[in-house]
Amino acid sequence: MNKSIRNRIIDETFKWFGVACTLFGLIMLTIFLSGIIRDGIHRIDWDFITSYASRRPGKAGVFPAILGTLWMLGLTFVIAIPIGIAAGIYLEEYGKRNRLASIIEVNIANLAGVPSVIYGLLGLEIFSRILGMGSSILAGACTLSLLILPVIIVSTREALKAVPHSLREASFGLGASKWQTIWYQVLPASAGGVVTGVILALSRAIGETAPLIVVGAATMVTNAPTSPMDKYTVLPIQIFNWISRPEKEFLINGAAGIIVLLAITFIMNGFALYLRNKWQKRVKW
Repeated sequence: MNKSIRNRIIDETFKWFGVACTLFGLIMLTIFLSGIIRDGIHRIDWDFITSYASRRPGKAGVFPAILGTLWMLGLTFVIAIPIGIAAGIYLEEYGKRNRLASIIEVNIANLAGVPSVIYGLLGLEIFSRILGMGSSILAGACTLSLLILPVIIVSTREALKAVPHSLREASFGLGASKWQTIWYQVLPASAGGVVTGVILALSRAIGETAPLIVVGAATMVTNAPTSPMDKYTVLPIQIFNWISRPEKEFLINGAAGIIVLLAITFIMNGFALYLRNKWQKRVKW
């Protein structure tokens, strides 16, 4: 058989295999979401959103969990995003290309694959015990920040690499310093890739349960958090608490909680995608 024909057959086989896997995944996702929506959509109302935790499924709500999730996302964003982007800029634009830099790059990439419960144990020892944060929102946010930092750093570096060197050279030729070139030229041009990495990182953080349980997040909170040092729960933990109970009504509450969590995730990602597309339209190479 001709080599070109054989390669074409292989390419077509992989293409249709990918299409089949994608369709299978979409079908499974549709079945999963339709089942959740069918079970939980009728439970979602204003009382469910604004009510506190209760041992009676008909009176239980997600208000403390929603506030805990928003507090957690906000603090994680404030802590992790500046540090991650700054680290990515330093490693890509200022860091030297030597053996130490190679070791750091490999370890950062490896940290992105470390199980989240390991970060929970690290956060328990450092933030909860050594730094005395206890079972607070701040301890959980610092732990999740460690969890998503590798993703932000790697995505920031890849976005910076995608910016053409001609853009930097043109800026230098006009007399701009290195930092002025990075701030006014490179970062705006790479904003789309950086925001994509931030979206992926925060999407991972919003669904994490294991590290927060390890650092002391409660499964049931009767008061809404009002400061970073308060005790808290988050939607994934609240959902887990409900679906682990034998009463069918709590299973319905769990399905409704999943819908609320998905809605928060979609709103957050949609807003981030809007900002990314807006920045990309402004910057043309």
